[in-house]
Amino acid sequence: MLASRARGTTVVRDAEELRVKESDRVETTCAMLRSFGIACEARPDGFVVEGRPDRPFDPGKVHADGDHRIAMAAAVAGLVASGPTHIDDADNVATSYPGFALALTELGATIARSAD
Repeated sequence: MLASRARGTTVVRDAEELRVKESDRVETTCAMLRSFGIACEARPDGFVVEGRPDRPFDPGKVHADGDHRIAMAAAVAGLVASGPTHIDDADNVATSYPGFALALTELGATIARSAD
């Protein structure tokens, strides 16, 4: 998320282990960033992000693929989006960081759980 707000290009290298964790975090991270209108290119050993520091992100629709890290990163990105952010498959955030929603709310976020 920091790279997406930085000025210029950020290159993450030597991170191929992120492709073989619970999910392919390289692809999932890039998909999440692209949903906010951030240019992100997946590479075999990492990814490249073109920062967007001077304007809001696009409203995002993210599928976290059961990865609490992706869900929390998307929620943080939503704080600088120009409209609502929707995050699917984010229930495991409550297991890894039970106070996450409260912390974001205390920072000014509005969080609502949608009925499926």
